Amino acid sequence: MKFVDEITISASGGRGGNGCMSFRREKFLPNGGPDGGNGGRGGNIALEATTNLQTLADFERRRRFVAENGEHGQGNAKNGRSGKSLVLAVPCGTLVYDAETGDGLADLVEPGDTYVAAMGGRGGRGNRVFASSQRRAPRFSEKGGFGETHNLRLELKLIADIGLVGLPNAGKSSILAAVSNASPKIADYPFTTLSPNLGVLKTDIEGVVIADIPGLIEGASDDKGLGLEFLRHIERTRLLLHVLDLSSGERDAIVDDWQVVRSEMAAYDPELSTRPCIVVGNKIDLLGEPGESKTLICDLRTFFNEKGFDFSTISALTGENIEPLVDKIIGFSREHPRPHGHVRLFATMEDVEDITAVPQRPRRQQIQIVSLPDGSFRILHPQMERAAERYDLSQPENVARFTKLLRKHRVEELLAAAGAQAGAQVSIGHMDFDFYPDELMSDTRDSGEE
Repeated sequence: MKFVDEITISASGGRGGNGCMSFRREKFLPNGGPDGGNGGRGGNIALEATTNLQTLADFERRRRFVAENGEHGQGNAKNGRSGKSLVLAVPCGTLVYDAETGDGLADLVEPGDTYVAAMGGRGGRGNRVFASSQRRAPRFSEKGGFGETHNLRLELKLIADIGLVGLPNAGKSSILAAVSNASPKIADYPFTTLSPNLGVLKTDIEGVVIADIPGLIEGASDDKGLGLEFLRHIERTRLLLHVLDLSSGERDAIVDDWQVVRSEMAAYDPELSTRPCIVVGNKIDLLGEPGESKTLICDLRTFFNEKGFDFSTISALTGENIEPLVDKIIGFSREHPRPHGHVRLFATMEDVEDITAVPQRPRRQQIQIVSLPDGSFRILHPQMERAAERYDLSQPENVARFTKLLRKHRVEELLAAAGAQAGAQVSIGHMDFDFYPDELMSDTRDSGEE
């Protein structure tokens, strides 16, 4: 399967069902009261982490997801069914960002972590809800609300315990195959690995996940080679195995290779330089005379020990010293067990301020009239927009209610002051109408709850 670790999708919650305007009519009850049912709520879009996926490739063919709409209410007090929510499976380690603002929304780490990406719209209320001692026969209902729509950027950071890093052709894939159950592509040329490979080392405590990261080159942090694209996948690892090719037999060249990779990791994220690391010298089977190879290994061990790193020499091809390396990995895993947590939600400065601030009564927002280039006008006001969304203006009483709301907020005067002429098109939320101030209905009915 193609490895995809970053993709943008669109998620839309379902629209709520409309409320019903209905009156009870039976053989011996010809003038019964209102019995219109409520509309069902629209379905949500949720993202759920699972261990069954290792890539975001499933989202390449389909990137727009819409949840089911709620059903409309019916007479005889029958409420509409809520729309089915849509749960999208993503790999563990998926980060969710707002594609438009870049704000972080969630970090889905553990299996079962769930983030609701788009809420469905609420269902509209039927006319029986509006019945009261003063209004016994309400002849209006509400439309269902629109669901949320968000463009999301999904970014995958693999959940691996051990990360294999090093220059191309250092033998990382061979080591992965030698210590785990993975079967990566192995060949004697650079960039054999074009995407991360995962393997699992079975232990008596847990399965240790090992990731083979594509080879880094000098300048990887500046987007050269393949490194920058995959460096993110070692951010979650508990231990790094830095693989070096010893076949050249030249101490200075080997040390230079180590420094190149360390520098690129530090340039990408300084915290990676503090991550526990074992330096692994591979391909000892290709070294020359035993005396010279022994001197080289001793010099390298002394150098890395002085730097504070454990140094191991192996041959992934012949299997020499593989078991001691596996024992070190298992020992580290026992001393540093995998942390388990809950879904991580990114907090913004506004969230922090809302938590620490003293609750205050929200200020009443003023209506804004925006003049558009085509000569039309748009009204910006949360209450007005919500009313325009839920009032069914095909019902005369809703027209009267909405007219009263417009007059309450002096919308006619504000439009006239903004230069609106009779016949001008006006938009409020998702509703458009023509502006004819002389035709506004008189306020003759109780508007009820706005």
